[in-house]
Amino acid sequence: MYALRQGQENYTAPNNQHLQPPLADPAVIRAAGQIYYTLCEAHPEVTGQATGVAINRTTHRGKVIFTNQPVLLPQECFVPLSQIESHMY
Repeated sequence: MYALRQGQENYTAPNNQHLQPPLADPAVIRAAGQIYYTLCEAHPEVTGQATGVAINRTTHRGKVIFTNQPVLLPQECFVPLSQIESHMY
């Protein structure tokens, strides 16, 4: 048990981890897309300015984010705009 715990303490994340976000559940991506496209329909002047959507994994409620470093609650995940657009096709 101690050896296992010691190994986890010495673990360092790979440097390229921040380059590619982990894949989200397809239902979460669809819900994030709905949130983003609803905003685009209501406010066409902000199209393309968002960086993504912060969305709750269980309730699928979320908000469009316009900053590069979003602050998330523990039950939330960030779905980048590129992932939303690529999932559309």
